Amino acid sequence: MNKNVSSEQYTDVLKRKMSDASFDKLTALKNQKLMAFVGFFADHCDPKSIYVCNDSAEDVNYVRQKAIALGEEEVLAQSEQTIHWDGYGDQARDKENTRFLVYKENFPKMKALNSIEYEAGYAEIMSISKGIMKGKDVVVQFFSEGPTESPFTIPCIQFTDSWYVAHSEFILYRSAYTHFLKMKDAEKDNFYRFIHSAGELDNRGCSVNLDKRRIYMDTQNNIVYSMNDQYAGNSIGLKKHSMRLAINQSGKEGWLCEHMFVMAAVDDEKKRKTYFCGAYPSACGKTSTAMIPGEKIVGDDIAYFRNINGEFRAVNVEFGMFGIIKDVNAKDDPVIFENLMKNQEVIFSNILVGPDQKPYWLGMGVNAPSKGRNHFGQWKKGVTDDKGNEVGLAHGNARYTMRLDYLDNIDREGFEAKDGVKVEGILYGGRDSDTTVPVEESPNWKDGILLKAATLESETTSATLGAEGVRKPSPMANLDFISYPLGTYTLNNIEFGESVSNAPKVFSNNYFMRNPAGDFMTSKLAKKVWLHWAEGRIHGEYDAIDTPTGKIPLYADLKALFKKHLNEEFSEADYTYLFTFRCGKWVEKLERTKAFYQKMDAEAPRELFDYWDAAITRIKAAQEKYGNEIKPGDFKG
Repeated sequence: MNKNVSSEQYTDVLKRKMSDASFDKLTALKNQKLMAFVGFFADHCDPKSIYVCNDSAEDVNYVRQKAIALGEEEVLAQSEQTIHWDGYGDQARDKENTRFLVYKENFPKMKALNSIEYEAGYAEIMSISKGIMKGKDVVVQFFSEGPTESPFTIPCIQFTDSWYVAHSEFILYRSAYTHFLKMKDAEKDNFYRFIHSAGELDNRGCSVNLDKRRIYMDTQNNIVYSMNDQYAGNSIGLKKHSMRLAINQSGKEGWLCEHMFVMAAVDDEKKRKTYFCGAYPSACGKTSTAMIPGEKIVGDDIAYFRNINGEFRAVNVEFGMFGIIKDVNAKDDPVIFENLMKNQEVIFSNILVGPDQKPYWLGMGVNAPSKGRNHFGQWKKGVTDDKGNEVGLAHGNARYTMRLDYLDNIDREGFEAKDGVKVEGILYGGRDSDTTVPVEESPNWKDGILLKAATLESETTSATLGAEGVRKPSPMANLDFISYPLGTYTLNNIEFGESVSNAPKVFSNNYFMRNPAGDFMTSKLAKKVWLHWAEGRIHGEYDAIDTPTGKIPLYADLKALFKKHLNEEFSEADYTYLFTFRCGKWVEKLERTKAFYQKMDAEAPRELFDYWDAAITRIKAAQEKYGNEIKPGDFKG
């Protein structure tokens, strides 16, 4: 959009497409940049009408009812629950067509991050979006990333023709029309803009022109264009698209946006809460860690970190959760499962609706019907798609959208805190079968970033495509969303932690160590033990044993924690196997990290590689002195 165009020229088109009430809501904000944004796309995309929302319950309900009336959602057996189907081929993030619009002078540094030169990308997205909303009713909403009216707040405006998207965002984010009303003149240019269209729809209300699906993010001007999609990972700009904008902004301003949960480890005996944040690549335990029974959750996905009065403080960016529903069942995820069974506002997507009009999904742990309706259309057991593949009862990436404050384990104090919570521990969890111990403390913040965060990997399994056992690099578990060069981003993480008076302790996790027979060494619940050892270390309650990369627990402490939290025995043999330091494996891991950084960022700072080379030299010296496998307690640093 032309940044030099005056907002006044759009007054006529806005009045023509809006009711007096909607026009008054918009003009009451007295924000010329905002008026120009809405006016430009009102003219360019040419919708039939535009509805402007404030924070009222009436507007929230209006959006929900409109999504149902237009057929984008359908009411289920429990009246507060609805189902939305994304079309076949629009059920996951479109990584290929999710790109950064980058000015020509910055393009060489951004090539590795799936970018397109600004002029070409802008011309393409303007061509695709021209008239794309013709004949449609659209909605304008105002939201806040993080709590409103706080040091963390990033105001946002959404312009979309999908009422399902609008409904989802009212669940997932804090409505912020009032915040916009209160913005001072000096603040009125600083907000994120999102323009989205589902495009042409089929008779099921699903996007048709998937070949013209584009998600283009302009981090230089904080605007996201998303066209011809409905799957929330592509269409809901305030989630991962906004995260990319915030990562870029934070890199310039000296704070952090991270792909992390925020939670509190609770010690009832000592009546204390200790706040942790954690980053884990997909399928490495992020949600299950955030939802450990007996602990408290603040947020499950995205966190902002700021230095407030010298303290490392964090907020959950979101108000709700957009979670993968596969394998959510009463045994493994009792809190979430219980809430999905209640008659309260939940949007299901791409699950099965049975003849009883109830939702069913993969791994639900109940007997599902043999027929119904799903993303494929009319479905029955054994039906195949046009490639001859059997269609499951629900999609593997089926989702639920739900308010976080429904959960009994919500930490309400932290969830609503305008200044966030003081973070005392950071967890970085990967997935490998033979290298990283279940929990290890970093000696300091910098070591934590370079040895725990930057080296994160996820090992492929027999359940994933490709060869088994391949280690996929995932620095900070944030690789898909980093919006400026990786080396600079890593240095910014180090500098931020060193800017606060007491940086959180950093711990690595790995829940997936296997024995020589290929079996997992511990149960899923063991993560509670690793968490509470870390919590105890923060409060000075446990001694530790040195390794070449950090500090590990003593056997006696873990034995007591297993008994206390799980009522399980933990053998010394298992302890020794789990916490043996494997020198050769660690050298290989660090060499992979170096190679990956060189591939992703040709100009990555030399000091990163010098650090990793020094670590490799240190580990090789330990290997020569103690042997390839160093048992707990044998290493004398």
